[in-house]
Amino acid sequence: MENQTSNQITQESPPIKKKWEGLQLEHFSYDNTIVRNFAYATTFWGLIGMVVGLLAALQMAHPMFNFTEYFTFGRVRAVHTNAVIFAFVGNGIFMGVYYSLQRLCKARMYSDILSKIHFWAWQLIIVFAAVTLFLGYNTSKEYAELEWPLDIAIALIWVVFGVNMMGTIIKRREQHLYVAIWFFIATFVTVAVLHIVNSMEYPVSLTKSYSLYAGVQDALVQWWYGHNAVAFFLTTPYLGLMYYFVPKAANRPVYSYRLSIIHYWALIFIYIWAGPHHLLYTALPDWAQWLGTVFSLMLIAPSWGGMLNGLLTLRGAWDKVRENPVLKFFVVALTSYGMATFEGPMLSFKNVNAISHYTDWTIAHVHVGALGWNGFLTFGMLYWLMPRLFSTKLFSTKLANTHFWIGTLGILFYAIPIYWAGWTQSLMWKEFTPAGFLKYEFLETVTQILPMYYMRAFGGLLYIIGVLIMIYNIFRTIQQGRFIPEEKASAPAIKVQEKEKGGHWHSWIEKRPLQLLFWSTVAILIGGFIEFVPTFLIRSNVPTIAAVKPYTPLELEGRDIYIRENCAVCHSQMIRPFRDETERYGDYSKAGEFVYDRPFLWGSKRTGPDLQREGGKMPDSWHFNHMYDPQSTSPGSIMPPYYWLIENQLNTSLTERKIKAMQNLGVPYPKGFEKKVHEDMAKQAAGIQERLANDNIEVKADREIIAIIAYLQRLGTDVEKVDPQYLPKK
Repeated sequence: MENQTSNQITQESPPIKKKWEGLQLEHFSYDNTIVRNFAYATTFWGLIGMVVGLLAALQMAHPMFNFTEYFTFGRVRAVHTNAVIFAFVGNGIFMGVYYSLQRLCKARMYSDILSKIHFWAWQLIIVFAAVTLFLGYNTSKEYAELEWPLDIAIALIWVVFGVNMMGTIIKRREQHLYVAIWFFIATFVTVAVLHIVNSMEYPVSLTKSYSLYAGVQDALVQWWYGHNAVAFFLTTPYLGLMYYFVPKAANRPVYSYRLSIIHYWALIFIYIWAGPHHLLYTALPDWAQWLGTVFSLMLIAPSWGGMLNGLLTLRGAWDKVRENPVLKFFVVALTSYGMATFEGPMLSFKNVNAISHYTDWTIAHVHVGALGWNGFLTFGMLYWLMPRLFSTKLFSTKLANTHFWIGTLGILFYAIPIYWAGWTQSLMWKEFTPAGFLKYEFLETVTQILPMYYMRAFGGLLYIIGVLIMIYNIFRTIQQGRFIPEEKASAPAIKVQEKEKGGHWHSWIEKRPLQLLFWSTVAILIGGFIEFVPTFLIRSNVPTIAAVKPYTPLELEGRDIYIRENCAVCHSQMIRPFRDETERYGDYSKAGEFVYDRPFLWGSKRTGPDLQREGGKMPDSWHFNHMYDPQSTSPGSIMPPYYWLIENQLNTSLTERKIKAMQNLGVPYPKGFEKKVHEDMAKQAAGIQERLANDNIEVKADREIIAIIAYLQRLGTDVEKVDPQYLPKK
């Protein structure tokens, strides 16, 4: 490891000179400017993403923290998750990759211009993403909410990054590809595949599109993407960085080379299958659910193999952990990785998932990974990198240790109350009275856990205070140092490839980046291919229901408002076949009910009740009052008011194009129907306006509230027209 990663090579070094005897040294420099820029970006966006997350946590505790239509929880939550994943962690990945890749390859980045394009375009995408999400341009697909122009921009810039990375690897001066580079290659190819497949959309305008997939297929593709975004954006690149920075910080070689081989191939092959565990007990075919469960369980082995490989790298260096804040951050990061990757497979057991899904338990699980694994590994890298980039010592080890302890307390104050809240929710949802009735109204299960939400916010605040301490510490470190934009280095040109004699069987591919890229691509494609093909091509996987009809134009507009406000982050539309859910919400959901849903809106969390059978349960006036002031109909509710729906005129300029788009996607609207959409909308809106007037509510028929009421009153009503004995079982 030391020989592969050293950047202190000189001709005067006796051992190295002997190795390079007869070879001519080449002199070059490492580009530290791009590393510094990404370091600044990850710090800046990390703070922004966490502050937005704190706002979202407070909004969960009390609706008064929702400000205007642009800063409601639905929009803020999407900004928070995107900022943390793609801005904070994304820039952290690039910071670490641009630093370590140059040293591991003993080569400057392939192109300075591509590096600059990558950096500035990525920051520009982040800004556009935040603005558009606050404005409500949202596809409602978790972690993939951005509209199609930004999806294309992301794909192009990801290719720029990939070309720059592969170009650097190809022109390297070190024959052997260190394990960190394997993980970087897998990250590049898999994220590209995930992003392109999940972002297949039919554009209606620059700011509106519909998914090419519908219902069950859309859900499968989304959670194949969502789960593997965690795997290949939040995990594999950070594992690569772990394999570089932990041995560097500990000044020890990685514990086991053979274990790293097993870790790599097993992880990238198995991870891709596990997505369906997010859809247990839903309308997804059972065979796909079981595949998700089985492969999730298998994931424990490579995940823990990687964690142990990292922790055991510190063997003989544990005394340094007591004094070295960088190692402290790395140890907690690896421990958090181990906890999250043990808990994930446990949550994929159907009996555990029946308790955890839709509750805050999942939120706690995710944040152990995000705050502990990604956050602490990033902080450790920053503390290790910045003094080296500025040729100085860290300003204050004491402040770094203070950051460590405050951050650790922040994680505990965040996670423990939310675990408690998740278990409390599930137990209350499922409790029946001795007479056989549900014991608690849904709202009671929300108000019960509000103290935990406040404690979660306190934990988030502690974590942010730690980050502020780090920013001050790094700022003072920069002040006292001198930046080295071009770090001089020397190394001999790579030897002509010689035929291996003996050696480990895996060493062949470790010297061939293109072959490694190819076989990694094959490994990550197999799982998705086997899960997708039957679900898309075998009709019996999604039995249709003749009574289920396409949405009317007004209902479609209402659905798009529902998507704009990101209501799916709080309300599911998927009733699982459990007694408590069918008692509370109605008959369980069938796959055929969602064949016209683009995108699907099943949700992943129930801060509010499920809405799959909401149609006809309440009068129009109840929905009107609930949207205007949720507390008036549901005292104690934490739902924010949506009064602007009553003020805003419904924009119908795209309705005709939306219907045409749906027709082109296969939705069976009658031929020529798109010409009658305004007449159809006016008629349906007038009916709702009249019913509201009968309840003494005067509102114009062209307001957004009319469309959202039309949509909510439609939900789940189609199957009510069918005798239950004729409904499919799934």
